[in-house]
Amino acid sequence: MLDPEFDENREDINSSVQRFEKMLNNQEDSFFDIDTLEQIADHYFMQSKFDEALKACDLGLTHFPYTLELIILKAQVLGEIQKPEDAMEIIENAILLFPTDIELILVKGSLLSQMGQHEASVNLFLEALLLENIFLGALLAYEEKDEVYFRLGLSYVAWFKPREAVDMFKKSLEHNPENENALVELANALDEIGKINESIPFYKNFIDQDPFSYTAWYNLGIAYSKLKQFEKAIDAYEYSLAIEPTFGSSLFNLGNTYMNLKDYVKAEESYKQCLIFDDPNPELFCCLGASLERQKKFDDALTYYKDAVKLDPLWDEGYYGLAVCLTEMDKWFESLHFLKKAIKLNESAPLYWIGLADVEAYLGNTASADEAYQKSIELESFFAPAWVKWAQLHYDLEDFEKSADIMLSAIDELPEEADFYYRSAIFLIKAGQFKEAFHFLESGLILDYDQHIIMFEYFPNLETQKAIFKLIQQYKK
Repeated sequence: MLDPEFDENREDINSSVQRFEKMLNNQEDSFFDIDTLEQIADHYFMQSKFDEALKACDLGLTHFPYTLELIILKAQVLGEIQKPEDAMEIIENAILLFPTDIELILVKGSLLSQMGQHEASVNLFLEALLLENIFLGALLAYEEKDEVYFRLGLSYVAWFKPREAVDMFKKSLEHNPENENALVELANALDEIGKINESIPFYKNFIDQDPFSYTAWYNLGIAYSKLKQFEKAIDAYEYSLAIEPTFGSSLFNLGNTYMNLKDYVKAEESYKQCLIFDDPNPELFCCLGASLERQKKFDDALTYYKDAVKLDPLWDEGYYGLAVCLTEMDKWFESLHFLKKAIKLNESAPLYWIGLADVEAYLGNTASADEAYQKSIELESFFAPAWVKWAQLHYDLEDFEKSADIMLSAIDELPEEADFYYRSAIFLIKAGQFKEAFHFLESGLILDYDQHIIMFEYFPNLETQKAIFKLIQQYKK
């Protein structure tokens, strides 16, 4: 039940939400004015509690069916829960009543893009810009154009046209240099076309105008990170944190950057600081676990990986992290359990299959190990260690011809890997195919002479080593 005149002792939003939930749970009547319901619906929307947001919108629209804010919010909620057709019907009806409202047009354009009607979406936004004086009148103010250009950019991104998206995001920033969402999307689009470095002047220009914009420093850090300029990225993130020490995104990305630099202690510190200021999430727990794992603090790492899967039982990376730690702790059967769980959740991760193969091989399940290595190669054939481990599995079984065949296939995929040629020579010698072996040995020496020492690891016999050394010296001469 609604009372539009109810405006006495307006509760804060948390109290309103609690009263709203009590009303729903107890199926009782309660008084809410329209502004309070808008706040409640918006609160749920920002919390991604879309079912509750929809109930708040419906309650308001039942009594005030022409409340534009609730109409727009309901359409956005329906879009979020993958019901764009229902949302479009609401928007089309509202446009009949409010034909010049820019928010309705923005939502309609976004819904068209979500429905895969990318050309229609782009044309709608372009029409809004071209016909603003005739159709929209004065409602499309200069500062509002940045949002239209921004939505245009997003439509082009969804249409897989990143170059056009770049142009639109740049126009958005021309109209509003403080549109930080446009800054982020510009960087992403430039990254897509291999020109992420072009985003840096935009961020620096933004910072020149507002040196205390911690989000601008943060986005500059992202750009440097994507360019693998990690030291500069760290500087940018630290400037961001000097301005806003509680900004979790900068702390998280700072941790990621330290991980790239293999400074795992500082990465751990950054992630733990992030955990103080950000809501716990499985990705953060896994990153923290990884930083500890790299420091060989396996017990501590296990704690955070467990936290990750406790928070989200479908987070496959958490199970893989548990498996890696347990393997390092020689708890092979426990590791096997979590690897299988990770693979059940995500069958397309090559590393999971390699981990499974390693454990199966250690436990003597060679057939299962063979299948798992093969599966990892099918998923990702350019990861050299997988080929080496697979070939070694058959070498340990004294199936030298199979080992050689695997290495020859590996060379087809990665012809610049000198190590593969030496291993091919080793396995062919073991298989008695000396002529072919010398051919691959020569190729390996040409690619990387110094790697020839691997040959001696496989031939401990002194006389054999002397013969190989003599061959290598002849090549060198």
